[in-house]
Amino acid sequence: QVQLVESGGGLVQPGGSLRLSCAASGTISTINVMGWYRQAPGKERELVARIISGSDEDYADSVKGRFTISRDNRKNTVDLQMNSLKPEDTAVYYCHADVKYYWWSPAYVDHWGQGTLVTVSS
Repeated sequence: QVQLVESGGGLVQPGGSLRLSCAASGTISTINVMGWYRQAPGKERELVARIISGSDEDYADSVKGRFTISRDNRKNTVDLQMNSLKPEDTAVYYCHADVKYYWWSPAYVDHWGQGTLVTVSS
């Protein structure tokens, strides 16, 4: 019922920048939280940044000051601007949204994108 489509991953040198974008489509009444998670090889998935509908932002300590999340509630999109990238930022980045399908839906449902690979290497 809901699809999250990510774009913007790729290969970048240390110190470089990338911008990830995610668009949610389908049966959507309300999205509460939209954000980005990442999973590096051999590690668990971790929160990178998220933004709540009221525009409250939350960042992992490791990316504070380097990454900026932004959201367009009318378009159901969320972007992640990543600056000063480091090799340790290499991971598959996943878009996440918790969605109410209809205004009368009792709860939000988690949805994930397919992931986009970010590789930081010289």
